[in-house]
Amino acid sequence: MKEQIRNFTEKSWFNVISRIADKFGVRVTKLRFIYIYLAFATFGLAFIGYFIMLFFFWIKDCFVIKRKSVFDL
Repeated sequence: MKEQIRNFTEKSWFNVISRIADKFGVRVTKLRFIYIYLAFATFGLAFIGYFIMLFFFWIKDCFVIKRKSVFDL
């Protein structure tokens, strides 16, 4: 039972990049490198975007003066 589950998961889940490489006629190692690099790049772009937004909010807070509302008086 365990072997059947392991064989099924290896065939259907871990063989995805190999199937794509066979379909497009690309070497499997090249496609795996591209996949890994894109995964790290998208992860890094999320952090870079976060820090850019943080910087612009910091700049906005430096120049925008918060005034009391008329209703607070």
